[in-house]
Amino acid sequence: MRQARLILEDGTTFCGWSFGFDGNTSGEVVFNTAMSGYPESLTDPSYAGQILVTTFPLIGNYGVPDTGNGADGLPLFMESDRIHAKALVVADYSETYSHWNAKESLASWLKREQVPGITGIDTRRLTKVLREHGVMMGRIEIEGAAMTSQQTEQEDYGSVNWVEQVSCKEVITYSPETNLSPLTSHLSPLKRVVLVDCGVKANIIRCLIRRGIEVVRVPWDYDFNELEFDGLFLANGPGDPERCEKTVAHIRTLLNNPEVKPCMGICLGNQLLARAAGANTYKLKYGHRSHNQPVQQVGTTRCFITSQNHGYAVDDKTLPADWEPLFVNMNDGSNEGIRHKTNPWMSAQFHPEACSGPVDTEFLFDEFVKMLG
Repeated sequence: MRQARLILEDGTTFCGWSFGFDGNTSGEVVFNTAMSGYPESLTDPSYAGQILVTTFPLIGNYGVPDTGNGADGLPLFMESDRIHAKALVVADYSETYSHWNAKESLASWLKREQVPGITGIDTRRLTKVLREHGVMMGRIEIEGAAMTSQQTEQEDYGSVNWVEQVSCKEVITYSPETNLSPLTSHLSPLKRVVLVDCGVKANIIRCLIRRGIEVVRVPWDYDFNELEFDGLFLANGPGDPERCEKTVAHIRTLLNNPEVKPCMGICLGNQLLARAAGANTYKLKYGHRSHNQPVQQVGTTRCFITSQNHGYAVDDKTLPADWEPLFVNMNDGSNEGIRHKTNPWMSAQFHPEACSGPVDTEFLFDEFVKMLG
C-alpha cells in the first residue's frame, strides 16, 4: 500500500494508506453514519463531487456484488451504472471479504473505476472536525501519484451544477413488471409517470415499475410539459438546488396548469418542488447522510426511521400559505417534506425507497399511485 493523505481546506491533515485507485482527487468532504450499504452509497449520484467518509469503522468485509444490469436496463444491485463519489475514506478496510452475493473486493472495484480509497484514517476525529466546522473541501494525495492542475484547484462544491453531470442525456422509458402487486390491480389502463432525472437512484424506478407504472425518464432540463403523462416524479440528485432553475421553471409551469396532475418528489425533488412553489432553500452545516434519521409526520404522533443523503434543506418559514410541511426532522427540526393543502402534490426529503436502509416509508409510493387514480 502507498501512503496517502487527506488534506482539508483548513489545513487539517489525516494520514493513511491507499487501497483503491492510486490517483489524486479533490471534493467536498462529507460523512455517512450508516453501518452498511457502501456499494449503494458509492453508486448514488447524489454523492457526485464529494469525498465520502464512513463513520462505521470496518468497511469492505462483504465485498461488492454484480455491477451489471438486469433485463429491465437497471443495475441489478447498484443505484447507477458507476461510482459517483470522488473517493472513499475509511478507518479499517477489510482485505478479506465473504458474502454469497460478492463478485469482487471493494479495492478491486475502486481500482477498476479509478476511484481513490484511503484506510487507516481516524474517522472519529475527522467526523468531529466536520461536525464542528461544517463540511469543507478537501483533497487526497497518494504517494507517487502526479497532481494535475485540475486536482490542485479546489473549486467550490456549490458553484458546480452536478445535476447536469449525472442526469441522463436522452429520454428512457421503463415498462412495468408483469407480476404486479395487489395494490396496483386497480391501475387500468396503464399509468404513465414522467420522472425528472436529477441523479435518480435505480431503486426509485424499481419501486415505480413494481407498482405498474410506466416510467418516462427525462433529462434534468427537459420540458416535460410537452409530453402526455398522468403524474410527475422529481428524483434525488447532487448539489445546490439553486443550480436547477431550468427544472424549477418547468415544475412551476406544471403547478400553474389548470389541469392538475399529481406530483411527488424525493430528496432534491423536495427542494425543487418547494422552490417552484416559491419557497427558499439553504445549506445545512454538515447534512444528513445515514440510515437512522428520525422524522415525524406533521400533525400526528407517527415517527419513522429513514435513510437520507442531502446537504440542503427547505426553509419552512418561506412556504406559501397554500403549502405546509409534511415531515420534520426530529434531530434538528429541519424540513423533511412538504405538501399542497388541496392539490395532489407532495414530497419527502428522505428516501422512501431506502436502498440501502429501512423501508418504513415505502408506503409513500402507494400514496402517489393512489393520486394517479
